[in-house]
Amino acid sequence: MAVSSLEFWLTVMSIIFTITTFILLTLPSQYDERNNSKEETAPRVQVLVLGDFGRSPRMQYHALSIAKHGGYVDLIGYRDSDPHPDLLSKPSISLLAIPPPPRFLQTNNRALFLIYGPLKVLFQLWSLWLLLGYRTKPAKWMLIQNPPSIPTLAIAQLICFIRNTQLIIDWHNFGHSILALKLGPKHPLVRISERYERTFSKSATAHFTVTDAMARVLRQDYHITAPIFPLHDRPASHFQPMNSPERFAFLGQLPETASAVDEMKTGKTKLLVSSTSWTPDEDFSLLLDALVSYSELATTSHPYLPDILAIITGKGPQKEHYLSQIAALNDQGKLEMVTIKTAWLSMADYASLLGAADLGVSLHISSSGVDLPMKVVDMFGAGLPVVGWAKFEAWPELVKESVNGRGFESADGLRRVLAELLGGDGSELRKLRDGATKEGRRRWDDEWDPVAGKLLGVCK
Repeated sequence: MAVSSLEFWLTVMSIIFTITTFILLTLPSQYDERNNSKEETAPRVQVLVLGDFGRSPRMQYHALSIAKHGGYVDLIGYRDSDPHPDLLSKPSISLLAIPPPPRFLQTNNRALFLIYGPLKVLFQLWSLWLLLGYRTKPAKWMLIQNPPSIPTLAIAQLICFIRNTQLIIDWHNFGHSILALKLGPKHPLVRISERYERTFSKSATAHFTVTDAMARVLRQDYHITAPIFPLHDRPASHFQPMNSPERFAFLGQLPETASAVDEMKTGKTKLLVSSTSWTPDEDFSLLLDALVSYSELATTSHPYLPDILAIITGKGPQKEHYLSQIAALNDQGKLEMVTIKTAWLSMADYASLLGAADLGVSLHISSSGVDLPMKVVDMFGAGLPVVGWAKFEAWPELVKESVNGRGFESADGLRRVLAELLGGDGSELRKLRDGATKEGRRRWDDEWDPVAGKLLGVCK
């Protein structure tokens, strides 16, 4: 019996030893600066966004800035739309696509989300483990976008621990606040998400935030002690103001605006642009209700108001819902003075559209109150004044009332602002355009180099 027992435990120990050895031998390789090849004298950075990196301009700008200063980048994300063209021409930037989850796991149904959500997370975990641990070289830094928080923060922490990589979280918003839009703020999953986000963010080496207000929340509410650097969004170089000949030349070529160019030249029609993700944190009904009210005003007591051509760009889950509403309002004659068109444009055409428009509209409500819409920054880069939802804490960090834009807090408030800016002698709109152009002069490189560039070691 003693011999059998000894044989049994020797067998168990042998199996445990074999499994442990196998795990250790197959773990991802570690970063060691001494092992850098002669070709790679600058840092290597993994830039991760658990989303379409073609629709994540800030993360693309990070990658381009790192490469511009000699660094090496593995840009990891979903590839559902075309990335910035410069990414494809940089040999020091590698684009790695995360495989999309199976279609049956993708749903907007609240009940099914509670079932399919965990399965989708498991699929993402496995995909990221392979990409971050085995398909990429060991990196000195990993820079991740948050949100989404689940499972990005957890898998990033694990990979960074195993590979001796330093983690930086780039906070665009809070994941739990966005989840609350879908499930409600008191839902158990929202509370779990918040605890998860607080827990897995504390061990990062450093943090970037898009606003000063967000940095304050991380310090005071999340009790983060690692360095926190506000890194405000700034426009990239391809967003530029346009002069009048350039403006009308472009609008004459764009299918969505070509038929109205003559009216825009005379001022009979004003061009409004709004970029939206067609999601609950951008309430499109605000703009729709304001345009209906504006049209009624222009056909009754304010006949001097110009027609509006509104170009709405972007993709998202609520698009078809609102397109059907627009069609119904047109059939009812409630948009007599307004034409609404949707468009999905290349980056170059979108930048030109902003430079050619009369007024930009931001519908970003802010689930957390401390994030800011990057689309406003792009509009300022193109010299385009902005009207936007202003009922959240961080709004004044970017938009100065009656200097480079105007705020509103209701559909009626938006209608009043539109009537004031579009129906006057143009002086107020010109003043705002001057302010937007001035604000847009500080560019991404001016903001990035002394903050992120210095931290990553690619700028002095």
